[in-house]
This record gives sequence, structure tokens and C-alpha cells, in this order.
Amino acid sequence: MAKKRRPQTKAGTPQRVDGEVPVVGAREPCPCGSGRRYKACHGRAAAQAATELVQRPFEGLPGEADWVALRELVPAATVELTLKDGLPEGVPAVRLATVLPMAWPALRRDDGEVLLGLQNDTASGDLSRDLADVLTRALEADPGTPVSAARGATDGPRLQDLLDDEAPFVPQVHTGFEFWIDDAEKATGEVAASLERANAAAIPTARLSGVEGAYWCETPDKNHLRWVMAHPEEELLDALARLHAAGTSSLGADTRLVGSFRAHGLTVPVWDLPSAMTAEDCEKPAEEFAERLAVALKAAEPLTAQERKARSGLTNRQVTLS
Repeated sequence: MAKKRRPQTKAGTPQRVDGEVPVVGAREPCPCGSGRRYKACHGRAAAQAATELVQRPFEGLPGEADWVALRELVPAATVELTLKDGLPEGVPAVRLATVLPMAWPALRRDDGEVLLGLQNDTASGDLSRDLADVLTRALEADPGTPVSAARGATDGPRLQDLLDDEAPFVPQVHTGFEFWIDDAEKATGEVAASLERANAAAIPTARLSGVEGAYWCETPDKNHLRWVMAHPEEELLDALARLHAAGTSSLGADTRLVGSFRAHGLTVPVWDLPSAMTAEDCEKPAEEFAERLAVALKAAEPLTAQERKARSGLTNRQVTLS
């Protein structure tokens, strides 16, 4: 005898509730009480009403490649941010953080400092506008409180409107998430346990100092270099194909350019590295590769048959993260 199927709730019919449904994480239960995840319930309607997708949300900001890397690649890092209008009274500093405890969008610490989380779900198609909304609310929050997710105004400011475009953007990569609290060594109980879990899951990562947007990471079988590049995609792929066909796309012995992916409008080539190759070992080869790439980017002649084949191999292995 066949088993009876459990009746399913239609995903397209959210429960009726009074007032606006709060914005929560995409995988959290929808606040309307339907029993479905937010992204499959009222989050679906919010997504449909979102602003048009902005392909390069960090374009125009200093360190665009590093913004993308911190959003998609780096487990634990912080960057001090400089506001165009200066810091409000009672706010000693504003720092960008890859991720915050409980995936909070932002946190106003007890001393008034603001931490802005980068690796969070967003309410619209414009990541820059969503982050600016969170930052604005964090600057006005009471000290010692996190900032919850919310749906910002579609005509609100973007990060490009709030941040000083002449200030340097220099990420500080951390080995763990001790930056979450003032004195990590004295952490006890659930706080200490949360830190331990987060640190255990973090892949060892380091930023190269000689080139922009390049990050080394360590994995059990091999290491990798993931390099976010702001060059126009078609021109960059042509240049990479020229170098690959010429046998000059590697970073030294036993290294290999294995493909690339797209993230927030930028292309990210990826190299496999030997497990013994450290971030420091990558510095000089990366600088030398950057010089070869600059020459290849200037080439104007059509790709040869061999270069076209190399380009096809690179694009066939390309994926899009965002």
C-alpha cells in the first residue's frame, strides 16, 4: 500500500499578517508564521521588489578588488573605514569586518565603535546601498547593541556616498575572530565556545602585499592563490589566454592556473600551489606575473588558434559566485 503524501504548503502563498513583515536572514523561519524559510516566503516578494541588480557594487571605492575578496574569499579580516563627513560624536572608529557573531549585519560596541559586517544576506540587488543602510543605522544605535537586518529605502545612500574615496583601504587579515571581543583571552562559556568553533572553521588565509587583491590560502591537499582583478573581463581573459598558451601563466614550479570565477563584476583567476608554498613564497612570483600580464593586456593582435584554445579552456571552467 502506497504511503500517503504529507500535504505541502504552497511556496507562493505567504500567510497574511498585519503590518510589515520584518526582514530576517534568508534561511531563517519567515516572521509571518508560515513555517517556511524567509527566502521562500515573504523574502521572495522582497526580492522581486528589490532594486535592479548592481553588477559591481563596490565600483568607485578604493580597493574594489579587496572589497570583493573580503566579501567572498577571506574568513577573518577587518578594515578601518573613513567617512566623508567624519565620525559622529561618540563613535571613535568604524571598521569593516568580514563576519560578525550571530551573522549580525553590524554591531555598536560598548565603547561606541561600529563594526560593519560584510558577509551577510542583503535585502536588495544593490549590496552597496544595503551596507550603507546598515552603517547609517549602526552609527545611530545605542552602544552595546547589534543592528538587525532591515529593508532600506531604494533611494537611500550607497557606500560611495558615505565613505571617503581618497582614504586608503588596507585589509588586516586575522588568523581568527578574536577581534569580536575586547579581551579574547578572558572569554569563557558560550563566548569562548563560539570563538573556538569559528576559528576551527576558518581557512588559513593571507593577503599578498606586493599586488592588489591577491590572497593565499591553505587547504589540506594543496594551497591556492585567488587573485581578484579589476581589469575588463574580456581583455583579462584574452591576456590570460596569451600567457597560458605561451607557458608563462604559472607562478613557478608545480604551480598551475586552473581557472577563474566571477564575483561582483570582477574576474578572479585561481592558481593551484604546492602545499609547501607559503604566502611569502608567492610575493615575488606574483609581482613578476603582474608584469607579464600588463604586457599581455596591451597586445592588440587577434588571438592565435592555440591562444583561442587556451581561452576556451579558461572560460569553460569559469563560474559565477555573485
